[in-house]
Order: sequence, then structure tokens, then C-alpha cells
Amino acid sequence: MKRIFLSGISFITALMFFSSASAVKITAEKIGSKINVTIDNKFFTSYIFSDNEKYPFFFPVNGPLTGSSVTSMRNGEYPHHSSLFFGCDLVNGGNWWQEGLERGRIISVNAQIIKQGGDTVVITDECIWSRPGAVSPIKDTRNITITSPSPGKILLDFDIKLEMLEDVTILQTNHSLFSARTAADISVKYGGTMINAEGLKSEKDTFGKKSAWIDYYGKRGDGTEGIAIIQHPSNPWYPAPWFTRDYGFISPTPMYWPENGKDTSLKKNETLRLRYRVVVHSGDYKEARIAEEFESFKKVK
Repeated sequence: MKRIFLSGISFITALMFFSSASAVKITAEKIGSKINVTIDNKFFTSYIFSDNEKYPFFFPVNGPLTGSSVTSMRNGEYPHHSSLFFGCDLVNGGNWWQEGLERGRIISVNAQIIKQGGDTVVITDECIWSRPGAVSPIKDTRNITITSPSPGKILLDFDIKLEMLEDVTILQTNHSLFSARTAADISVKYGGTMINAEGLKSEKDTFGKKSAWIDYYGKRGDGTEGIAIIQHPSNPWYPAPWFTRDYGFISPTPMYWPENGKDTSLKKNETLRLRYRVVVHSGDYKEARIAEEFESFKKVK
């Protein structure tokens, strides 16, 4: 009996050691106008909120397979695509999307690390949508939770609450809300795959289609790596139709297909809550279990 008891203790100790050794450690550090995030001592991403930027954004967003970013950062043709970002054009005469700070800036006023050092990093921020000579139309507060449930998957859960500081009118625009500009090498243009929840692929079949999620991935060396955006069912306009591009752009964009065919109107003090899950992953959409991630995200209150 004694021998069995010791064997049991040894098994439990070994199990605890294994669990401790295999648990991922995610840390964050605020340095100037960046919050840098590492996963098991490997750099993952930076939340950037510099004074000379149009809006806060994440870059790079490094994949778990290669350690290279699955997003890209601007180019000569589309200099307003900043990796993984949130903004909007044509809001009360301002532009909180395209280049030109004088047209509007989403200003971070309180970027904070709420949790770090365990298996989760939580970043919060309060942002004012500002434009010279005009009343700020919107304040947003954002909560971003970063986890890594498996070696080949990293999750960024965005919870963004927008408060209207005055009556707001958003004209029909494709430049709106949550977006990702992918790295060129995983884009459809260079052999990658874009697929939605219904199995439709590429810009031709996904553009303007309502869907719970889109995954974008491509070959990298001997493996595959990508990024998916999932909409939460509680979002207004869910499921929003998608603005997609084969060169590497995805955005669930209700403002391009407004319900009344003209614009979107919101009253002063009205609030919107928008939630998205970003899945940075190795493998294709089946290997990354994107459909299962949607089912899991649905249950998040």
C-alpha cells in the first residue's frame, strides 16, 4: 500500500510539474507609446498609440509558426491600412480612417495593462475621436484580451464600446470599423486562401456577403499560417457584410451597406458595443478550428 501511495504522489507531482511547465506565459510592457506583448519570451505584437498616428493599432502580429507578421503595415497604394485597426471615415464631416491627421485622429488617452504575467494579457484604452475646429463626435473604450490556448493559436478578443458625444451621422463608406490588412505573402493575390463561414472563397464570392467570420491564410515555408476575424452575434448589424480584397484586406463593414441605403444615424449619448475575436494561427481554417472558435466566442458574455 505504501508503494502504491508513493506512486500516486509521484504521479500527481509529475502531472503538476507538466501542467506548470506547459502553461503559456504572456507578458506585456508599456514603453513610451507602445505596449509590447510577449508569449513565452517570444515577441508577439505591439499596441501602438503614438501622437503621430491616425489611430491606435497592433503591429506586427506575429504568427505562431514562423514568428513573422501575418499583417502588413501600409504601402504606397494604401497607406491608410495599418495592420490590425479600428476606425471610420465620413463621420460628421471628419475622417478617422485615411491619412491626414487634420481630418481626424482617434487619440489614446489612457492605455493601460490591466493583467499580465500569467496565461492572459489584458490591455484597456480610452480614445477620443478628435478633429481640429470640431466637436469630438465619439469616445470609445476598448478592452483587448490576449490568450494562447495552444502552441499554434493566439487569440485577441476585442470589446469596444462607443459613446456618441453628439448626434452622429456616418455616410455610406467602405472605410469603417474593424479591419485587418494581411501580409502580402498570405494574400489570395500571391496564392493564399480567403474563406468565410459558408465556405465561399476569394473576393469574388465573399465581397458584400454576410458571414460570421472570415479566415485568411497561406503557405509559409513548409507550413501554413493565417489570421481570422470573428464577429460576436451580439454586435449591431450582425452578421455584418464583409468588404474583402484579394490583395489582403478583410473588414466586416455595415456602413458600406447601410440599412436605409444612405447613411447611419446615431443619437447623442447612444452607445454601441462591438466585439471581435482575432485568431492568429498555424494551419488552414480546419486545422485552426475556426468554426469551433466561433462557437466558443458566441458563449462569451
